[in-house]
Amino acid sequence: MNSISANLNIMIKASERASKILIRDFGELEKLQVSKKGPTDFVTNSDLKTEKVIIEELKKAKPNFSILSEESGMENNKDKDNIWIIDPIDGTINFLHGIPHFAISIALKSNNEIVSGVIFDPIKNEIFYAEKDNGAFYNNQRIRVSKKNDLNECLFVTGGKTQIIPDLPYRRTGCAALDIAYVASGRYDGYFQNNLNLWDIAAGIVLVKEAGGLLNDINLSIYKNIKIIASSPDINAKLLKKLNNF
Repeated sequence: MNSISANLNIMIKASERASKILIRDFGELEKLQVSKKGPTDFVTNSDLKTEKVIIEELKKAKPNFSILSEESGMENNKDKDNIWIIDPIDGTINFLHGIPHFAISIALKSNNEIVSGVIFDPIKNEIFYAEKDNGAFYNNQRIRVSKKNDLNECLFVTGGKTQIIPDLPYRRTGCAALDIAYVASGRYDGYFQNNLNLWDIAAGIVLVKEAGGLLNDINLSIYKNIKIIASSPDINAKLLKKLNNF
């Protein structure tokens, strides 16, 4: 593994520990699909269990850091300049339906900048991570955004209730964290979405930047209703033109 900071190491360890719960629960979920009770309560429980494990691991290492997480909201601790931002299961609806496309996302916001991020897909055993000024990586291999510059050869991704954009080849996958990680690793050429929460994309912000991509300005002190457009520099102007009313 390339040399990484102590903080990023903690984040990776926390996501690996939490992923064991998700892998086990995902296996159980397939049995639950057919039960009368339905899997919704079970999923909420998976979310909470996963979040608890992540927070425990992070607190063990950095008891003073503040925490923003999807299930528990904001927890202000002694250190308000360093905030862990956690989404225990991004892509919950996929998880709920037994679709193996979801991820754990952990970011560190330091002095109002995302300085490190981890996005871990437990089922495919794919880990994406990045640190400010230290590059972006996928399973320990350096990653870069795509180099395509013809819109027709590109593949974009979106989510939520995004309006249909004509003449733009795109997918909807139901997992914002993986969407943005895939842009960083060049699988998708760009990603655009409205009404996101900060924990959906915080880790992805540093991934895209460190992989050489471009992002719109995102106000990190706002946690809800975030709009994102992320892509490679080569296609950015053309994508923005297509999305001019987005």
